[in-house]
Amino acid sequence: MKKFLLLFYFLAFVVSYAQDLPNYLTNEEKELLKSYYPPSYSKGFITPPIKSVRTMAEWEELQGILITWTSQTSILRQIVDYAQDEGLVYIVCSDSNSVKNYLTSGGVPHTNLRFIIASYNSIWCRDYGPWTVYSDNVDSLYIIDWIYNRPRPQDDLIPAVFANKYGYPLYQTTTTPNNFINTGGNFMTDGFGTGFASKLVLTENSGKTEAEINNIMNKFMGINKFIKMQTLPYDEIHHIDMHMKLLDEETILVGQYPQGIADGPQIEANLQYILNNYQTCYGRPYKVVRIPMPPQNNLYPNNGGDYRTYTNSLIINKTIIVPTYETYYDTTALRIYRQAMPGYNVVGINCNSIIPSLGAIHCITKEIGANNPILISHAKIDENYLTNNGYFVGAKVLSKIPLTSVNLYFKTNINSEYQSDRK
Repeated sequence: MKKFLLLFYFLAFVVSYAQDLPNYLTNEEKELLKSYYPPSYSKGFITPPIKSVRTMAEWEELQGILITWTSQTSILRQIVDYAQDEGLVYIVCSDSNSVKNYLTSGGVPHTNLRFIIASYNSIWCRDYGPWTVYSDNVDSLYIIDWIYNRPRPQDDLIPAVFANKYGYPLYQTTTTPNNFINTGGNFMTDGFGTGFASKLVLTENSGKTEAEINNIMNKFMGINKFIKMQTLPYDEIHHIDMHMKLLDEETILVGQYPQGIADGPQIEANLQYILNNYQTCYGRPYKVVRIPMPPQNNLYPNNGGDYRTYTNSLIINKTIIVPTYETYYDTTALRIYRQAMPGYNVVGINCNSIIPSLGAIHCITKEIGANNPILISHAKIDENYLTNNGYFVGAKVLSKIPLTSVNLYFKTNINSEYQSDRK
């Protein structure tokens, strides 16, 4: 009888853990973490790639995104609806038929869906999902798998499950001396070797020096400049995607509180740290776009309000999915995105039900890079760099498929016709 009760308790524990876990550590998990050992996966490499690698940026060409079908199914259904128009949607789930039925009940077609039947613990696939890197800039696609910073072993195995199912080489930072703990919400890159994170990455890898951490990120992900900022007082999870987002190689979207409110002072200090010490991959100062951090019933996180954020968005090819909360604030946020990202389809999904768990759209989605991307790198035209001799336009175009020529189309007046220059 005791054995039966013990088994029942364990099963109930696992089932509850596969449903509504928040993005933060629960009290039970804090205790579990003290003696927790992350799972290992036998299929894959535990040493860095032999070739140099480049981690793609979020705005690059995608084959699609990955989500985990657990709680918040109304939000997930809307994400699927928008995302399948831009690419594939990989859905980790336990029953594909129930997912299809729920999508159908909401009028969502099954256009570009791929189902991965696997075990999981939570919805937060941004933090545990697979990272896309390319060998030699745009060649073979590899999957990078970190140690997840939560005692959620089934989640932690999802990158390996994905890589194995679709035949991608898997590189794991799971074994000494390359063991490395990190979470996807606390990492962003410009696609050209610069990475951003909070100093949570140092705390969670306290057994390593900062130089050792930087070396692992360089060998496995091609990061040669790893910018780390102070954590914020009121953001319990310390993930930078809760208050900032890279829109392109030179533009940072940064959340803004009223002066002196909540995490505002530390956000401003972190922003100044970046601007005072770093430049873009084109050797120019970063451009900054500000977007409000909206209150909940006039309350901010320092006095009990939810940690509402508009930076926790998803870019999937030409669509940007933004978390929304109240029309009064949402209209301003969506306008800022549309002005900063002209040509994109900017849409909103109400996230009031999920934001108390300290996450929104970005936190429950993960980009999967294109198999054969074309990488075009060029600095935006900026009149501040106009000289008496005109404006130099240079671009680097890379592709796994050999390129024989490149056409540059330009015009010197908004009302004139495009001209072509072939190289």
